[in-house]
Amino acid sequence: MPNTFNGLYCIHLELTSLCNKDCWMCGRRKIDRDYPEIAMNYGHMEFSLVEKIAAQVPEGIVVQFHNNGDPLLYPRLGDAVRLFQGQIRCLDTNGKLLVDQAEDMIDNLDTLTVSVIENDPEADEQYAIVKKFLALKGNRKPLMVYRLLGQVKEPERWEALEGVIARRNVHNPLGSFQYTRKPTVPEIGMCVEILNHMAINRFGKVSACVRFDPQGLGVLGDVNLQSLSDIWNGEKRRQWVDLHKQGKRKEIPFCGKCDYWGVPTGS
Repeated sequence: MPNTFNGLYCIHLELTSLCNKDCWMCGRRKIDRDYPEIAMNYGHMEFSLVEKIAAQVPEGIVVQFHNNGDPLLYPRLGDAVRLFQGQIRCLDTNGKLLVDQAEDMIDNLDTLTVSVIENDPEADEQYAIVKKFLALKGNRKPLMVYRLLGQVKEPERWEALEGVIARRNVHNPLGSFQYTRKPTVPEIGMCVEILNHMAINRFGKVSACVRFDPQGLGVLGDVNLQSLSDIWNGEKRRQWVDLHKQGKRKEIPFCGKCDYWGVPTGS
């Protein structure tokens, strides 16, 4: 499919919206508690929809098998990942099921990120599980990434493990604003994420980026009804990109409340 996905580098594919951890800084947990009228309908993506998406994704791009849930809860994780042999396959997890689901990931993913958060009462348990997984994995794939969010206790123990450290700034649970450190702004003066990202939730709704969006303000289309190429090149996305180019991102209902510029900022 030449020239149909110009600029696209990453798709976030929400295999499941379920999560087995209750993080203090999680927007979904806050929505569940304080705004039940927009609480999410949690569950898994139908495998037939995963297959439909896999047939349309261009080769060589990054596919992240997560959005808001923890992908290790998906009952056919290994099968789903194997559908994307021509892509760079990654996921982000809290790590609780790393040992239980090791066979689905070892030699099947390119990178695996473990999110480590500040003030986590389960921090020691998480670290112990990661150590067990590393022993099982040995020198095989995937490359390990430790995503340290905020001021993580004992960061040196994560730094001592084989893999990559990715430090991240903490923001408001309800969205990418009120960061503890001002976000990095790219030299082009517009959000990079709207230029190169696509996120697909478990129902097939396609969004312009992977920012937290419980009200669906950033939805561009539906892969059940349209092709990914048509959504990527559609009028709605073109209008949003034009507004970003003009410095008018605040005129887009979803982008208007976001302080992120598509460039991760370390803590």
